[in-house]
This record gives sequence, C-alpha cells and structure tokens, in this order.
Amino acid sequence: MGVPQAMEILRERAESIRESLHKSQTITDSMVAILGSFDHRLSALETAMRPTQIRTHSIRRAHENIDKTLKAAEVILGQFDLSRKAEAKILRGPHEDLESYLEAIDQLRSTANFFKSNKSFKSSDGVVNHANNLLAKAISKLEDEFRQILTNHSKPMEPDLLIDCLPNSLRPSSGSSGNQSEASGKPEHPSKTLDAGVCKPPTLIPPRVLPLLHDLAQQMVQAGHQQQLFRTYRDTRASVLEQSLRKLGVEKLSKDDAQRMQWEVLEAKIGNWIHYMRIAVKLLFAGEKKLCDQVFDGVDSLRDQIFAEVTANSMALLLSFGEAVAKGKRSPEKLFVLLDMYEILRELHPEITDLFGSKACTEMREYASSLTKRLAQTAQETFGDFEEAVEKDATKTAVQDGTVHPLTSYVINYVKFLFDYQSTLRQLFQEFNEGEADAQLAALTTRIMSALQSNLDGKSKQYKDPALTQLFLMNNIHYIVRSVRRSEAKDLLGDDWVQIHRRIVQQHANQYKRISWAKILQCLTVQGASGGAGGMGSDGTSGISRAMVKDRFKTFNVQFEELYLRQSQWTVPDSELRESLRLAVAEVVLPAYRSFIKRCR
Repeated sequence: MGVPQAMEILRERAESIRESLHKSQTITDSMVAILGSFDHRLSALETAMRPTQIRTHSIRRAHENIDKTLKAAEVILGQFDLSRKAEAKILRGPHEDLESYLEAIDQLRSTANFFKSNKSFKSSDGVVNHANNLLAKAISKLEDEFRQILTNHSKPMEPDLLIDCLPNSLRPSSGSSGNQSEASGKPEHPSKTLDAGVCKPPTLIPPRVLPLLHDLAQQMVQAGHQQQLFRTYRDTRASVLEQSLRKLGVEKLSKDDAQRMQWEVLEAKIGNWIHYMRIAVKLLFAGEKKLCDQVFDGVDSLRDQIFAEVTANSMALLLSFGEAVAKGKRSPEKLFVLLDMYEILRELHPEITDLFGSKACTEMREYASSLTKRLAQTAQETFGDFEEAVEKDATKTAVQDGTVHPLTSYVINYVKFLFDYQSTLRQLFQEFNEGEADAQLAALTTRIMSALQSNLDGKSKQYKDPALTQLFLMNNIHYIVRSVRRSEAKDLLGDDWVQIHRRIVQQHANQYKRISWAKILQCLTVQGASGGAGGMGSDGTSGISRAMVKDRFKTFNVQFEELYLRQSQWTVPDSELRESLRLAVAEVVLPAYRSFIKRCR
C-alpha cells in the first residue's frame, strides 16, 4: 500500500474521531442540562418536604416522651401497688406469717426510700409520711412479737438438766442437786478427780426460734429501736437467768450472815457455791453468751453490752457470796474451803476472761480477779493464824494415858490435807511473789511442825509422873514421824528431818525406861548391904542376910505391882512401838532379876 493511501485512511479515521467527539460533547451538554433541571427539581422538593420532616421529628420526640412518662408512671404505680400489698400484710399483723410480715416491712421501707429520692412527685411527701406511720406501727408490733417469742421460750433451767451437762467428775455427789446442803459432799479433792470430760452447753432457747429472733432484732435495729430491743431482751433473759440460779440453790449471803452461821452449815453452803460457780460459768453464762451472739449477730455495738447487763446481777450474786466468806472471821477450819474457793476461781479464770473479755464486762472481770486475790490473801493469813493457834493451843484436857493428843492428830491431818492442795498452794504463793513455791511450802510445814512440838512440850509438863511425860512425848513425836514418812510431806521435809525426829523418839523411850525402872532395879542390887561396898564375896555369896533378901524381894514386888497398876493404864497406840518398848524394858529388867535371884538363891 502506498503512502497516499495510508494518509487517506488516517484522515478518514481522524474525521471519524472528530465526529464522535462532537457527538459526545453534544450528549454531555444535554446531560448537564438534564442534571441541572434535576437539581432544581430536588431543591424545590426538599423545600416542599421540610415542614413534613419537622412535624415527623416532633411526633417522634413526643412518642419518646410518652414512653418515658408511661414507664415512670408504671414504676410509680408499681410502688403504690407494692405499698398497698405491704400495708395489707402489716395491718394483719405478724402472727399469721412472720416471714411475710418482715418482707412487707422491707418493701414498705424501700417504697419510702423511693419517694424520698423523688421529691419532684407531687404526692411524695404524703406517701413518705404514710409509709413512716405504717413502719412505726409495724415496728411496734415487731417489738411485741419479739417480746412474746422471747418470753414464751425463755424458761429457767432445771438443776437436774444443768448437772447432766457436766462431765461425771464435776457433778455433785448423788442426791445433792438443787438447794440441798449435801451438795457440799466432796469425797476427794477436786484436783484428784478431774477427767477429760467436756461440758455440754444447755439449750436455753429452741434452735428453730433463733432465726426469727435474729430477724426481728435486725428489723428493730434498722428502725432505730435499739434501746427498746435492749431493754426487752435484758429484762427477760436476766430474770430467767436469776431464776435458774435460785432453782439451783444460789442465795445471797452477807458478811454478817456468814459470821452468824454455824460452821457445818456454812461449810455445806461453800461446797454448794463451788458447784454453782462451775455450773454458772461453764453452762449458764456460756449459754447466754452463745445466745447473745446468735440473736445479735451483726450488731456488735449491742451484743457485748446486752450480755454484760444480762449476767451482771447473777455474777455479782455469786461473787458476793465468796466475798462474804473471804471477809468473814478467820479460823483454821476455813483454810481448806478458802483454798477450794480460790481453786475454782483459778480453774474458771480462762473462761471468765473469755466470756467477760469485752469492755462492757470490765467490772465483772475485775470483780472476779479481785475476789481471787482476796481469797489468796485470806488463806495466807489463815496459815499464819493456824501456826500461831497450834503453838499457843491452851487445851487443858490432858490425855491421861499418854497417848497421841487430839491436837497432834488434828495438826497432822491438817498438814496431810494441805498436801492435797499442792498445785493450788503453788499458785497461791505466786500471787504474792514469795519465791520458789516448794521452798515456801516446806518452810510452812516445818514451822507448823515446830509449833506443834513446842506445844506438846508444854502439854507434857501437865503430867506429875515424869515417866508418863516421856511416854507422852514418845507417842506423839513417833506419830508425827510415822505420818510424815507415809505422806508427801516427807519429800519436802527431807530424810534428815525424819532421822532427827526418830532419834528424838528413841531418846524419849530411853528416858521413859530410865525413869520408870531405875528405882525398881535398885531393889535388885546388893550394893549398900553388909559385907562391903561390893556386897559380894569372891565366891558369889554375900554377907547379906536372909531378911535383907526377903525385904528386897518384897520391895521389888510391891513397887513392880504399883508400877504395873499405874502403867497398865497408859497407852502406846502404835503396835510396833509398843512391842519394841516392851522388849527394851524386858532387856533391862529380866537380866537384872535373874542375876539377883541367882546371887541370892
């Protein structure tokens, strides 16, 4: 193909493109015109639709406001409806359904709070006032219900039921419950009979009632009626607790009452008191504490104070008895009951500290601690009184047969009982920081023994017969030594003390032999008879006359008969000592008698 032809083709194509561009421009111009017309129309339509859009928006907002108003009205109406139902339950009272009644109070309180927080409502104040009036009536009925439930289920505990809650080792002897005086019977010292038994706290109020009382108490506290609740509970439970103690046998005793009372009666009452203290602290007070904790759970501000006031009078009644005894006139026989009282307070000290550990119970806790120290002080002073009484005992009644004096057996038994209280005495000595307890007990025992021996020396001088004096001292010192050797006192006094006093017994026995038989033995000698100082020849004969021999035998027989008649009225109560003394006398008299007969035959 030639160049001209190619050029022609190119020209034709260019012309075609130009035509196409022209057509496109024409179409574009037409579209611009059309679109411009649409824009004008849309603008006109938008202008026309604007009022409709405004009305639609207003209607939508109105519907939203109506919905909100309906929902608010529904809530308010719901509160009114709930309030109406709660009011109906409250007016019926709590007797039919206490749980539903408590729910109604909660609902009424919720309704009052709702309207308090929505002051804009026209009827808010009226509804709140009405609800508060209903709540006041409801709480008043709850107070009555609380009082009635508590009163109906609060009964004094029977003594037998309380005693059954104790382990066997802590129970009074058979037939000694209640206010019977036999309750003081204690065959053994308590420290020797305790076992690992555990006290079982009594059920003061049925468990099924406790949740109701707890809920009622919570409602009253929420309503601000703490004081009414406090008084109701305190008066009811304190009265029941005091009745339980009276049924048990607890009674008020003053210092004057204690001093006027015969010792046997007072001793029985003290024995009772020891049991009462244990029952009161371990069972009754512990039960009251548990009950307070359950009823007033979550109300700590009230719980401790209520427990303190419920138990205050009962605790004071018990401790005042101990105080009356501690302040009473001291006497030796009171020492052991004082130690028993001191011991029970020491035993109960951890429980008293735990039960009465709150600030509200400080007074009672300090009262118990003060009484413990007072009993310790009185017991210590009684030790001194006893030692002095033993040394100065002026009993004029002498034992005619030279046997063991009642004072000796009394003192020895006293010391034996003391050693039943070794652990208690150690605690007592520590109360006053007097050094090592065993050393204190040893010193005390030694002083009492010395005081007894000093008194026995004085009493021995009442005898006109010096032989009986020695027999009396021999019997009594031997009794002391034998008793010490068979008791725990031996470990404290020591072997040296025992050996020294055994030698003293032997010395008195020797003195008795010498004084009793020396004069008789003089009759069995030939000294002083005719035939010289020796009185005997080298062949064993003597210049002693037959009449002299007969006179010596007669004198011997007379004196022996007199001695026999006199000493057959004397007593050596210990069989071993009596036999050894008889043998010792025989060893002196019989050889001398045989020798005299042989020489004078």
